[in-house]
Amino acid sequence: MNNTMHKYTMITGASSGLGKAFAIECAAMGRHIILMALPGGNTASLARGIALQYGVDVQVFEFDLTDSQALHHHLQHISEHYEVDFLINNAGVGGTSPLMETAVESIDRIIQVNVRSTALITRLMLPLLLRNEKSYIMNISSMAAFTPIAYKTVYPASKAFISSFSLGLKEEFAGTGLSVSVVYPGPMMTNSQTSRRIIGQGIKGKMGLLTATAIAQLAVRKTLAGSPIIIPGFMNRVNHLLMSLLPAEWKLRIVSREVKKEIRYA
Repeated sequence: MNNTMHKYTMITGASSGLGKAFAIECAAMGRHIILMALPGGNTASLARGIALQYGVDVQVFEFDLTDSQALHHHLQHISEHYEVDFLINNAGVGGTSPLMETAVESIDRIIQVNVRSTALITRLMLPLLLRNEKSYIMNISSMAAFTPIAYKTVYPASKAFISSFSLGLKEEFAGTGLSVSVVYPGPMMTNSQTSRRIIGQGIKGKMGLLTATAIAQLAVRKTLAGSPIIIPGFMNRVNHLLMSLLPAEWKLRIVSREVKKEIRYA
């Protein structure tokens, strides 16, 4: 196969959860896929299954996004061998714990993955994306981006960065063929730890709860339609509207009080 003749969607954090759902959704649309994920996440098996089921080409790159040398090496290879017209910056890490009990390494990793890799991958992929008449970037933020949150502190700040970065990027490239969208997912059962936390919160935790598949389907469709801001789920949009009416201090206190309850499930 001459890969330069085919358009690819590149997805980071693609081995499971929302990243996996994005891969399946794009493949179902007939799009070829480049999956980026940490080693040991069964990504190669996922790629084989997707390729077999949907008849698309699926390429896998397993490495740590915080490894600057590996990141530059793989992105250069991709730029030289594949035509990418859709970038999904999905990789992200978080956690809930008092800041004084959070390891310095954990704080650094949130910043490295959520902030640094999103900005660097976008910058390094821009020349390749702009070679297309139409191209798309989807950056995954979070409902947590809309307010500071105690006991998470660094995570919502990193997601606020992604929000600001994406909207600024969209304005900078207005009038070109590049469309930029930012997605703000709410609660989502992606793994056993997240499921325990959501179940532990009772009905409050389940409000706005969506599956990764539902979020991926909506986000991909709206991104390809050029929507700049995507908040999946009616209840999440209502919650965002109601919370935006509150003074910042009230919002911070209300959300932080609920998040504090998560610590026993973290």
